[in-house]
Amino acid sequence: MKPFLQEVAEDLVAKFGNDLQYCAVIFNNKRPAAYLQKYLADILKKPFFSPSFFTVQEFFAKSTDYRIADFYIQFFTLHKIYNRLLKEEGMETIPGNKFFPLAKIMLADFAQIDIDLVNADQIYRDLEDISLINRDFDYLSPEQYQFLSQFWTSYSEGKHKRQQELFIRMWHRMPKLYQQFHAALKEQGYVTNGHVYRSLAEGNVSKTAFIQGFEKGKIIFAGFNALSRAEAKIFVDLQEAGKALFYFDADPYYLDDPLQEAGLFLRKNIRQLGIRNVFENSPGLIRHEKHQVNVYSVQGQSAQAKILNTILEADYLVTEEIGSTAVVLADESLLIPALQTIPTHYNGIAVDLNVTMGFALAASSVYGLIDLWLGCQLEIQQTGRLSYKNVESFLTHPLTGLSQAMRDKIKTALLVEKEVEISQTRLVNQKGLFEVFFRKVVHAPEVMLQLLEVMNFVLSRLSNAGLLKKIDAELFVKAIQELNRLYDTFGRHIDQEEISFILSLVQKAIIGLAVPLSGDPLKGIQVMGLLETRNLNFDKVVILGFNEGIVPKSTAGNSFIPDSLRRVYGLPVLENQDAISAYMVYRLIQRAGSINFVYNSLTDDATSGEPSRILKQLAYESGFEFNYYTLDLDVRTEPIKEIEIKKEGNVAIQESLQRYLNKQRTLSPSALTQYILNPIDFFFNYIAGIKEPKEVTAVVEANEIGSILHKVMEYFYEDCIGQEITAALLNEKRKIIPGLTEKAFAAVIFNNPERSVPFKGMQKVILAIVEAYVNIIVAQDETQSPFRIISLEQRVEADISFPVHGKEESIRIGGVIDRVDLKDGITRIIDYKTGSDKLTYKDIPELFNTDGKYINKALIQTLLYTYVYEQFSGKTAVEPNLYIVKTMSQDGVWFKSGRQNLSGHYLEEVKPEFLSALKEKLTELFEMPYFKSSRIEDNYKYSIYKTLFGK
Repeated sequence: MKPFLQEVAEDLVAKFGNDLQYCAVIFNNKRPAAYLQKYLADILKKPFFSPSFFTVQEFFAKSTDYRIADFYIQFFTLHKIYNRLLKEEGMETIPGNKFFPLAKIMLADFAQIDIDLVNADQIYRDLEDISLINRDFDYLSPEQYQFLSQFWTSYSEGKHKRQQELFIRMWHRMPKLYQQFHAALKEQGYVTNGHVYRSLAEGNVSKTAFIQGFEKGKIIFAGFNALSRAEAKIFVDLQEAGKALFYFDADPYYLDDPLQEAGLFLRKNIRQLGIRNVFENSPGLIRHEKHQVNVYSVQGQSAQAKILNTILEADYLVTEEIGSTAVVLADESLLIPALQTIPTHYNGIAVDLNVTMGFALAASSVYGLIDLWLGCQLEIQQTGRLSYKNVESFLTHPLTGLSQAMRDKIKTALLVEKEVEISQTRLVNQKGLFEVFFRKVVHAPEVMLQLLEVMNFVLSRLSNAGLLKKIDAELFVKAIQELNRLYDTFGRHIDQEEISFILSLVQKAIIGLAVPLSGDPLKGIQVMGLLETRNLNFDKVVILGFNEGIVPKSTAGNSFIPDSLRRVYGLPVLENQDAISAYMVYRLIQRAGSINFVYNSLTDDATSGEPSRILKQLAYESGFEFNYYTLDLDVRTEPIKEIEIKKEGNVAIQESLQRYLNKQRTLSPSALTQYILNPIDFFFNYIAGIKEPKEVTAVVEANEIGSILHKVMEYFYEDCIGQEITAALLNEKRKIIPGLTEKAFAAVIFNNPERSVPFKGMQKVILAIVEAYVNIIVAQDETQSPFRIISLEQRVEADISFPVHGKEESIRIGGVIDRVDLKDGITRIIDYKTGSDKLTYKDIPELFNTDGKYINKALIQTLLYTYVYEQFSGKTAVEPNLYIVKTMSQDGVWFKSGRQNLSGHYLEEVKPEFLSALKEKLTELFEMPYFKSSRIEDNYKYSIYKTLFGK
């Protein structure tokens, strides 16, 4: 089927011949110009002077001597005037960061009011006081009157009187704000796009000097659909003056049927406004041409792109001069998945691909660097320090160009010091990129200049090193251009603004940038957004993301003008989006032979899982040939395999185990309990040496709370070793607990007990918890006083022998005992616990049963310490005590089997049994052919190695 623009080209050549140069062709976007030029060249087949091409915004802007103000010029101007009006009312001014979201809505409303020729004073006065309806709106129909009344009733009956009052006052100042805003812009030599539209519509557009420049030809408006009131007025005026021609791309299928929303605006343009369509007698294509529609239901957002290879396989080898295939992204977030799917070569031949949307800066590492700099500057402004997370991001960012050696050196130093926050001065002193990147912005205008310095520094370094990718280079240039523009735009406006606010404005301006990807707009497969398809036609169309809520969109833009009032004044409402979306889809498919809709059938936070209502309408009404396909992605779970690590024949494992037998390594109680609970965990930790990566975090982990408690108790009793501890002494020493807690915190978290820490937030909570735990222990010790401290944090070791393959072997077991004291002639091992350990146990065999549910880690460790200490010191009848701070006051400190405490004669009976079971477990460790996981999931519930052994 012949494309719309080819028909336009043929008609223009027939009408104007060699006088095309005197014409201006106006589109609603830039892309169709290249296509129309190509069609004109194909028809004329000789050199010719081309007509002038404009977008409608560009064309209207030519009619004024003022410059078009960008958003930021409008924002700063509006903010200044708004604060001036607040001062006149005796109210407090509003800072830029709080005004920004309001300004976005106000400026959007101002633009809408202008392009739809609404009386700003009148509409804002209506919002201020509904009583004006009775005086000024007697011409309204009952339905219109009801719209206004319903809005005001629902508003005034609300409970938030203060907010209502503030809104009413804001609406009262809106007419002044609107008038003074436009006046202030003109004083600076600027106008808004909306104001240009209003000026042309309310003036004599045909007499405009720029319009008269096309006196010998015509002004051609091609492919328009929804028109604002200003556009409609201008179009009608130009038509009546005989200066314009209009080419509407319409099909009788939806144009002549009043129930078809796709033709809503075209019917208004042609039949109500009287705009004459040059192609008014065009034959119907939807009803009379063959259209094959394939509908693909896909499970998952990105999975929609993965079906492209199936749909486009035949198109990869097509090299037509004007591309006949388009991949339309109704959901533009599918760009990257689509690019990752479409191959660069197919069967040895390069695939022609043109991406009209451009590559978003926000998806690149360049934006990551900019965003990191903005985040770091915000931290520097607030605290003068940088979080470890941001410093680590800087060190590991691919564009910083730091050597691996330097990265490791700095990260190691920060990990050793456990620096959660790093001084900005310390980083700047590193010189080079550190100095440029982390230098503090002192004045608001310097934000753009310093970011430009960072960008140029990194760009130069990468370029000199030959590491600069083409796409990164283009993104750098685009970002630098935008920063220079922002610097010029912000100019005198930002001297009094907060630096943090300017940082946020820069981020908002940068994040929307994109650079075009290489490709030929007239050749190959075209990847584009739905809006970019306007005026263009393709033989084959693939639309991705064709879900309800996306086509059409289910939300309207923010506005202070409510829906009821928008309807009264004829401003756009949500239904307009439905009609616009329907027209874009119908227009795109009416000349296409092969139509492919792909939608996500998976319901999630982003989509409803339903296809667009437009698809359902087509299926019900159009008579097209429909084929339905479902892409089911089979989700298969890997069957659980029992992973076993074979010891025999593995040299590394045998050598590691032999080091224990040679006494080159000491087996700790914690290592032994890890083996008992889950042997494969022991392998990964102590044989393979796979450790959890260290990281600096502001969160204090549970094990660190225990370490702080142990350190406090060590400090608390360190000057009391050998002396008698009495209740009076303990009561006196309670006073120093807060200071000791802070010292212990610094020792454990920062490896420096003398470090001064400005405690805040959760750190204070941790200090309070540890202090409470220490006081619980001291209270317990008061009940046990008097007693004598023998040692604190003492390292003890002892050998233990056991059979391995019929031969007697031995290893060394050792660790650090929290405390050893003497009470009533009994030597006691004291172990502090802050977790959820238990004092109860079933029996000794179950303590060592890897596939059992009754393993008591704390008891195994304490009894092991008892055994080792007895061997180490030569003492006997040593008693294990467990101080579980959370339950000690109720449950005591002795282990229990049933109702019997593990002490005295019973303890001495248990010790040989424990030793025998221990030796059996050690024999298993060195004899068993495999390391494998426990059958009891609770035994490895918190294991960091779960994924390594298939759990």
